[in-house]
Amino acid sequence: MDLDFWWLLIVPVAFALGWIAARYDLKTLLSESANLPRSYFRGLNFLLNEQPDQAIDAFIEVVKLDPETVELHFALGNLFRRRGETDRAIRIHQNLLSRADLPERERDHALFELGQDFLKAGLLDRAEETLARLDSGEHAIGAQRALLTIYEIEKDWPKAIQVAEKLETMGVPPLAKEIAQFHCELAQDALGRKNPAEAADELALALKANEQNVRATILAGDVAAAAGQHEAAISAWRRVEAQNPSYLPLVAEKLMKAYQALERAEEGATLLTSYVERYGSSDLLDIVYPYVAELRGAETAHALARTQMQAAPNLAGMTRLIEAQMATAEEPRRGELELIRTLVKQRTKNLPRYTCQSCGFRARLFYWQCPGCSGWETYAPRRVEPIVTPQ
Repeated sequence: MDLDFWWLLIVPVAFALGWIAARYDLKTLLSESANLPRSYFRGLNFLLNEQPDQAIDAFIEVVKLDPETVELHFALGNLFRRRGETDRAIRIHQNLLSRADLPERERDHALFELGQDFLKAGLLDRAEETLARLDSGEHAIGAQRALLTIYEIEKDWPKAIQVAEKLETMGVPPLAKEIAQFHCELAQDALGRKNPAEAADELALALKANEQNVRATILAGDVAAAAGQHEAAISAWRRVEAQNPSYLPLVAEKLMKAYQALERAEEGATLLTSYVERYGSSDLLDIVYPYVAELRGAETAHALARTQMQAAPNLAGMTRLIEAQMATAEEPRRGELELIRTLVKQRTKNLPRYTCQSCGFRARLFYWQCPGCSGWETYAPRRVEPIVTPQ
């Protein structure tokens, strides 16, 4: 009975304490709200109604009334930057940094935002100088990522490698793909300067960073071919199949020319035909077809094109199939086929060949780095075109 009595007593007491606490919190909230300028709530209302211009005007009024509102300065600066008014965003963040009483944490935040302002404005040197000051703290990783973006824009690949390696030590996911591509860029530069030894060293570093980097393997073959070492070039380019067979269209023409240089064109045609049969690529067929036609005759080329069209109908394969039929057709049939081939080629001519798998940016040229989102290795090296579906 005593225990039941105490439980009966505890319940109303707990209820009373909860009621008092709720009243106190409500009173505190009302008191704090009363201290906020009316413009603050008008600004929030404008933001909720997706009226950023009016929201900015309201927040500017709040900042004038209460210059100590640091978080509101940050919000206002970000709004300006998003609208492209980088000069106003820069002024806001510089004003914050000029305050002697600004805590270190807020100072780092202001530095980071100012660096983002400079980067958005295209003032890369000032952005680099600002972001480089954030070597530690909660904004250090964001600052290093922004620096990496700057060095990629400037094509300063040694600094990009240095920053990427530093980011890995800070606990971000591995950047092996990016680091390997930076070394490939340096190798490409070395090849342009006729320095194959330096290029080979950079390619070795690229493959050390990422052994699956196809670009480094292709460039290694290019270095060997430039030195007249066609056997070594073939060996390098054939490794692409093991790394990623979808990249074979990038080396098919190179392989054939190397085999021709060694007077082994038939062996090259056999290899490329096997690639077409295994992977059914219209891009590979486009490259292989004329060599097969030259070496083995129109009938063999026709059979190859027909087989691929039956397996995966597409416009590129259709063009080759029409050409194969033209080779044995007589007038007026040949003229009709020529007209059809012309129409199909016109249809495929204006189609973008490559699509970024990250942002969807389409381009007629193949890029290792997407011009749209700056992602690396986001383009699959295969033609993008409508698929012909048999009825």
